[in-house]
Amino acid sequence: MSQTVPAAELLARVHDIVGDALQQTETLFDRELQSENAYVRDILAHSRRFRGKRLRPILVLLSGAACDGLTDDHPVLAAVVELIHTATLVHDDVLDEADVRRHVATINTRWNNETSVLFGDYLFTHAFHLAASLSSTLACRWIGAATNVVCEGELMQVRHRGHLELTEAEYLQIINGKTAELCAVSCRLGGHFADADAAIVEALEAYGRDLGMAFQIADDLLDLLGDESAAGKTLGSDLAKQKLTLPLIRLLQTCSGAEGDQVREWLSRPDEQTAGRLLPLLRKSDSLTYARTLALEFAESARNRLAQLPASPARDLLAEFAAFAVARNT
Repeated sequence: MSQTVPAAELLARVHDIVGDALQQTETLFDRELQSENAYVRDILAHSRRFRGKRLRPILVLLSGAACDGLTDDHPVLAAVVELIHTATLVHDDVLDEADVRRHVATINTRWNNETSVLFGDYLFTHAFHLAASLSSTLACRWIGAATNVVCEGELMQVRHRGHLELTEAEYLQIINGKTAELCAVSCRLGGHFADADAAIVEALEAYGRDLGMAFQIADDLLDLLGDESAAGKTLGSDLAKQKLTLPLIRLLQTCSGAEGDQVREWLSRPDEQTAGRLLPLLRKSDSLTYARTLALEFAESARNRLAQLPASPARDLLAEFAAFAVARNT
């Protein structure tokens, strides 16, 4: 895999290729969420500070550009998937009892859980309201189906909290739903609405899915190893909520005897010291390397999917995003 390009350089290249369409996306996003209600406007103003990488709308736009077919529909689609993603983040912060996102207080901390749940619902309904403005109902159907899969992935994760026998296959099924599905549909939409051939659309969808898998495994490593001040969000919530991620699944598979029993005891009764206790064992074992290797394999698979696309700066940049997904520290 090629050397990772810094995030600032990646974003500069994004603006060179699809900057106008991305600005249209931002305008549509803000216009869709205009409200005459002062309380809602206050929440909206606060939530704008959560804006981060804009990965999913960028995937929509770069996928369209890689097919040489950006249209007026692409910024609308990009805004829709970002509305969906933002809604899932707001709901995730409630589930994880997170205090910080993008260096500012989460909605549930700034207000309360009730406001967060309703605001997440508000974002979902606006997403489908905006999607319905397109001439075709296809995008609504695809995005609706993808959102169903995202919710199923989150439900499965909640169902398996505290399940110390969770398998790697079950974990991969969960992250395929909660993270990879929305990346996949973003790329699928970008290609289809650029009038690309079915084989190209399928390759883009597979690229997005592999990218999302790599991104989530890297994110789970970050939850164990990252620095909250750098990440700008609450870390350690997986342990606190007894959500087994790939490094922990691998550790449980490789630990035996008294050491394995001790790990299970720590995971079944997590506290503020649990991460510190587990890290030496994670580092001593192959658990961290195992998870990083699988993330890199998904990222490489994502890059290989792009071979079916014609050469272009947009295709090259999609390949760079695959490398960036597993190398980031935020």
